[in-house]
Amino acid sequence: MQRDSGAPLFEFFAGGGLARLGLAPNFQCVFANDIDPAKARAYRTAFGGAHMYEGDIWRLSLSDLPGQAALAWASFPCQDLSLAGARRGLAAPRSGAFWGFHRLIEKLGDAHRAPEILTLENVSGLLSSHGGADFTALVHALDDLGYRVGALEIDAAWFTPQSRPRLFIVAARQAPAHLTLSGPSEPFHGTALRAVVARMPDGLRKRFVWWRLAAPPKRNARLADIIDDTADAWFSTAQTQRLLDQMSPLQRARVDALRESSRREVGAVFRRIRIEHGARVQRAEARFDGLAGCLRTPAGGSSRQILLFVDADGVRARLLSPREAARLMGVPEEYPLPTGQTAALHLIGDGVCVPVVHWLSQNLLAPLTQDAVRRKIA
Repeated sequence: MQRDSGAPLFEFFAGGGLARLGLAPNFQCVFANDIDPAKARAYRTAFGGAHMYEGDIWRLSLSDLPGQAALAWASFPCQDLSLAGARRGLAAPRSGAFWGFHRLIEKLGDAHRAPEILTLENVSGLLSSHGGADFTALVHALDDLGYRVGALEIDAAWFTPQSRPRLFIVAARQAPAHLTLSGPSEPFHGTALRAVVARMPDGLRKRFVWWRLAAPPKRNARLADIIDDTADAWFSTAQTQRLLDQMSPLQRARVDALRESSRREVGAVFRRIRIEHGARVQRAEARFDGLAGCLRTPAGGSSRQILLFVDADGVRARLLSPREAARLMGVPEEYPLPTGQTAALHLIGDGVCVPVVHWLSQNLLAPLTQDAVRRKIA
């Protein structure tokens, strides 16, 4: 893997280092942390072990962190904030790890070593967790540390053929005028974000920052463009038929129409439990809009994304491969995925979309860093 360069970076909840890939070359990782042994092992394989500290963030001390970082990145656990994790909020054990990150930043501030910029990434469900109270508490906590806090909603679909909306909270010591807006603006400040900010206490709301971020160019890649046509792990005819039988009449009619059109289409399929006439029914739901559904960790059968190939010769199906999943996250081909399929899918499904991070880095985080350097020199 090519080594990064630039301003010093602390990467917390680092996973396999996908944020690090996106932050290069503007930022150079000097410290990384993750509690998961498999993810830490994948990180070391990709980048070497010099900067990876494996363990609980609550056990980290200032002596573990070298010098002063320009940026601290934290993709803190999302399970307790998403629908899949019952949305138990920041007080829950996994997403409560945010407070371990907060404790470290507070201690770095006491030692005059706090980063100029913090970036936290999570699911968009954070905006509605506990009616917005969790997001407000997070903004309040960072505000109390002396940061100006704002947030951006960014969908990976603007960069890669995967529907993956995420929330990026950016906090900086200063909010220079040329990097801020007077109010919310599309596409990065959606309805949910505007609503929760509007309900904040007056003082906090007035200090909230509407960051200025350039809109990305239109994506030109479709799901079919990243798929390996030579794959051989196809479903049997019976397995494919069972998948089709699980579709609703409307979904099945759509597949039949595509087949009759003689066009080649690749769709993404998830199995979901739906309530129909008071009964739980497993449905296979396909999309043919050129996008994959949001990648998930392989916790069960319904979380495994299926590819459906439709053309004049018929319908074929197979599971999305780990390398294809990595491409949906914008991960370069030379990135070494774990050998086991489940481990690789877990690593990728828990990661961040590399081109999203790179766009954010190039257009906001790096300019904020440059502004901080200029202020110090002045």
